[in-house]
Formats: sequence, structure tokens, C-alpha cells
Amino acid sequence: MNPTPVRTLAATYAALGALALSSCAAPADDTGERATESPASTKAPATPTAPSTPSPSTPAPSATEAAPLSSDGEPMLGELSIPAIGVTDLEVVPYRGWTDDAPGTEIQNDGRAASPHGPRGGTGPGGIGNYQVTAHRLSSTRAFLELPELERGDRVFVRTEDATYVYRITDTRKTSFRSPASLRAQRAAVPGRPNQEATRAMITLSTCATPEDRAVGNYWSDEFDNPEHRIDKIGVLVAVR
Repeated sequence: MNPTPVRTLAATYAALGALALSSCAAPADDTGERATESPASTKAPATPTAPSTPSPSTPAPSATEAAPLSSDGEPMLGELSIPAIGVTDLEVVPYRGWTDDAPGTEIQNDGRAASPHGPRGGTGPGGIGNYQVTAHRLSSTRAFLELPELERGDRVFVRTEDATYVYRITDTRKTSFRSPASLRAQRAAVPGRPNQEATRAMITLSTCATPEDRAVGNYWSDEFDNPEHRIDKIGVLVAVR
């Protein structure tokens, strides 16, 4: 069953006409490594529902608090809900790596969201720094199809076995697949500011900008059919429930 988003991309797709949309594959890392992606599937996500009413909130973590870890010492598995765009209980799988490398792309191809951590990745749910979450927009289950429609103030919920972390969207960025500096800024502890030390918990939700690039006549793509840009929605942690 197709999702029922609050906002649609009708205007964007009208501009595209009958143009076929390519899937969103993995960009080059700063080292030049890349990953491929399987073709788009016809499987669609279940109709979303808004998250259940949470218990009263507690203060956001202090600037010295790290993300809670699972029993094996890794960041916790999360379930992502974004009521404004109809995303409900999307599984977010942590892995050691960086945004859109081969392991991350494989996770996304399976219809889930991927969250890198480690030296070139980010933190986990609720941790000080940049909790990075990537998912496909035009292939697999199209989990982030409506991500570009998120607006300032929209809430993002990440539920783990211990707590629900509530982020508020504050900004939108574009990341260029053609620019190592742009990729470094996306992955920085403070999104967009690679030389700044993190003092709060933040989130980066990222997906491909294929329709937007094509709509303005930008048909550049790399050998894996990546368009030039990714769309990033940035948020800050406002509550822990």
C-alpha cells in the first residue's frame, strides 16, 4: 500500500514530465571509494500512522553525554518516525563506516535507513554530535520520498529500546557528490561546519536530489547514476522521553 504523505512532490514531478528517474546510488568518499545500488523495486511501504503519545519528556542530554550503546558496544538500533511526511517506525541500522558507502547502501537497498558511525561517521541516537541517517528516495521502498518537504519546526522521533529522542528540524543543506569538501561538511560533528566542536545533539537526514537536479536541467551523474546533489535536513535534539 502506498504511503499517504502530508505534503507531495506534484509540482516537481510535473516539471519532469515523462523523464525516467534514476535510483540514488552511493557517492564517492573522500578516498574515492564508491558503492553500487540495486534497481528500484515496486514494493511500497505500509500506510504510516503517527507515533503513539510518549511519556513526559526529560531534559535533553548535556554537552558531555555520549550516545547510549547497546550490549555489544555499538550505537542502538532505532525506529524513525516523521509524522509530517508519513514516515512511521522506519528501522535505522547503525554500521561502522561513512554516509552512502557500500555497507550503508546495502542497508538502504533492503528498505531500511542506514546510520554510519566511527571515525568517518557520526554518533548514535541522542548523542552529542551528528546522528546521520540516510535512506532511498526513488528506489527500494522509497522511504525518504517526501524528505525534501520537511519544514523548519517539524518533529523527528527516534525510538530505541531505552528512550524516544525528539529532534526539531532547523535547516536544509545540499551536499554535492562532486565535492570532497561538501561531503566532509555533511559528515561533520556540527553539520556544515567541519572545524567546529559539537556541543549539542543533532541529526542529519539525507537522500538524493535527482528530481530537483533534473527539473533545473542538471543531468550530471557519476558512473553509478548519482545526481550531483543530496538533500540534507538538519535538526537538533529538543527532548528525551
